[in-house]
Amino acid sequence: MTYTFDPLVPRPIDRPTDVPAGGPLTPEQSVALDEAKIFVGPADPADRPAWRERLAAWRSDARERHGYTGVAYDRPEAAWAAECRTVAQVWLWDELLYSFEERRFTPERFLADAAERFAGLDAVVLWHAYPVIGIDDRNQWDFYRDVPGITGLVSAFHAAGMRVFVDYNPWDTGTRRGEDDLTELAALVRDLGADGVFLDTLKKAEPELVARLEAARPGIVLEGESKLPVERIEDHSSSWAQFFADSPVPGVLRAHWYERRHMQHHVRRWHRDHSEELQSAWLNGVGAMVWEVVFGVWVGWSARDAATVRRMVRVQREAGELLLRGAWTPLAELAPQAEAAGVYASRWEADGVTLWTLVNRGDEDYAGPVLADGDERVVVPARGIAALVRTDADAGRPGATGPAWAARLRAVVDGLDSADGDPHHPDARFPHRVARRLRPAAPAGIGPGAGAGPGTDAVVLPAGPYVLTVRHRARETGMYQGAPYVDEWKPLPPRLHDARTLQRDGELAAPVAVAPREVTNAQFAAFVDATGYAPAEPHRFLAHWSDGRPVPGTEDEPVTFVDLDDARAYCAWRDGRLPTEDEWQLAGGEPGFGRGAPAVWEWTESEHSDGRTRYVMIKGGSDYRADGSDWYVEGGRHAPDYAVKLLLPGLGLARGATVGFRCAWDLPDALGLVDTTEVTR
Repeated sequence: MTYTFDPLVPRPIDRPTDVPAGGPLTPEQSVALDEAKIFVGPADPADRPAWRERLAAWRSDARERHGYTGVAYDRPEAAWAAECRTVAQVWLWDELLYSFEERRFTPERFLADAAERFAGLDAVVLWHAYPVIGIDDRNQWDFYRDVPGITGLVSAFHAAGMRVFVDYNPWDTGTRRGEDDLTELAALVRDLGADGVFLDTLKKAEPELVARLEAARPGIVLEGESKLPVERIEDHSSSWAQFFADSPVPGVLRAHWYERRHMQHHVRRWHRDHSEELQSAWLNGVGAMVWEVVFGVWVGWSARDAATVRRMVRVQREAGELLLRGAWTPLAELAPQAEAAGVYASRWEADGVTLWTLVNRGDEDYAGPVLADGDERVVVPARGIAALVRTDADAGRPGATGPAWAARLRAVVDGLDSADGDPHHPDARFPHRVARRLRPAAPAGIGPGAGAGPGTDAVVLPAGPYVLTVRHRARETGMYQGAPYVDEWKPLPPRLHDARTLQRDGELAAPVAVAPREVTNAQFAAFVDATGYAPAEPHRFLAHWSDGRPVPGTEDEPVTFVDLDDARAYCAWRDGRLPTEDEWQLAGGEPGFGRGAPAVWEWTESEHSDGRTRYVMIKGGSDYRADGSDWYVEGGRHAPDYAVKLLLPGLGLARGATVGFRCAWDLPDALGLVDTTEVTR
């Protein structure tokens, strides 16, 4: 396939904006700078004083043109946002945050990991609906409100000193409707006690939404995705610096330069090297978005990049006042040999304390003098960061005058090279994870009981090798292994959501019989009656039944509101199991294989985990379709060769109105009964 863009190269809109050279900015030039993501840093040190003057002139002019007041940043309840520098985007069912075995959230495990690798986090975005929304008619609010224990999870993060963002999906217009979005979101924020709202796919919220949220929870912080219009810095305390490419000589973030209290979070979600965005964050006094599980795909951070975050935030937390209110000199003057080695710095000054935040764009450690007017020698790691502090009149030393924070800042900076053993962490390798097929445990207390095997109408698959072509849509979830986009800036159509195929080959060690139809409500009721089956997690179990029985007239419809374990238990009672995704596809192309009405997706024995994400392949398609957005799980009926990777939520949320199942049986051969679960990868 031919693409009209190179996904590994920043698009024109991602690139930094040149600041016109020469005298004062014209009105047209000033307006053009309003659209910047990052202002280009000049290569020649001699040009930098005038460059800084022009940036200051632009800021003054832009504030006057847009009537800037800064009132949103004066709200006491929202003051935390200005120093919220590390935020994690976390799938609600990330196995670091949720235990499928214990059926509970595990914030203590998540917090311990964050403390060890990132020196703790300031906030978390609890990502909830995408990419599973659209599998049935549940809307984005249901995927928060129907989660048992979610208020306790929010409280646990608050108790740990962290702030919590919820996610708003404005594109969710095709699922079931309740109140209007403004009413629903305001109520959710109030009920969960959320501190902020991430505006998925939006750069900004409209003024009415801002007002409604502020009324629901005073001090609410709104954080948009990508570049925030300069006029809306007025009422949005934060924004992502997503897909922001820096200049070779580091530049200045436009929104943070405009309002120092506006916090930005650098993020390149698909990148395996985060050094450039972390350096930009360090020089600009802003933060980073740590995102290691992107919609079910592992994109973990290297030891080097995690160490850089640790070094960065320890200094930033002690230097908060200095970074927010001190005099900021981007691209401060350095010793010529430091600049020649690719070392750059910002200088921050207040109350007799001066901090230099240093970066090394080179691939070799720099050890030497860094300042043009001094002989202090600093080691700046290759592609890493460092810091240097000076105080006037011994400010911050015991018994001397100066701000109390100065002594703490000096101690942190002095300790950077001794923290965590090897502070440079040269290991920049990507920490791969492999998604492994899980072998299910035998359902407790359930054994053969129906006296019915496959029956004579089953579709029988002969033993032997097979090769399959599987069709799927290129979603951000990927499929079996690896990320669908690596080191890409912003996946765009046709790479995003395009039709793709993959080949799967395996071997059936023995014949397999696959049921010709899905299990019906009546059949599942017989199973419950015979065994007294009750799932360990009852939430949403058979939610479409009435008083524990199928609704009259639906007895012959495929049973739904069952999860993998429910389906496994039924199949075990029938002396069978679930078919693998390959067996389902092989059988689906044979005569006798049928679909019930209404058509539903079907569970297969394909549960996988990489230790952070659980997923399963579902087959068949359903009559339900959520229209209006490509972000939904695709609906409609599909041919047997089509598959969807469905991330598994916990606490019963995997049960829904459009997913059922059928059984399969291993048939005896000369060697006896054979389990094919492991050989049909």
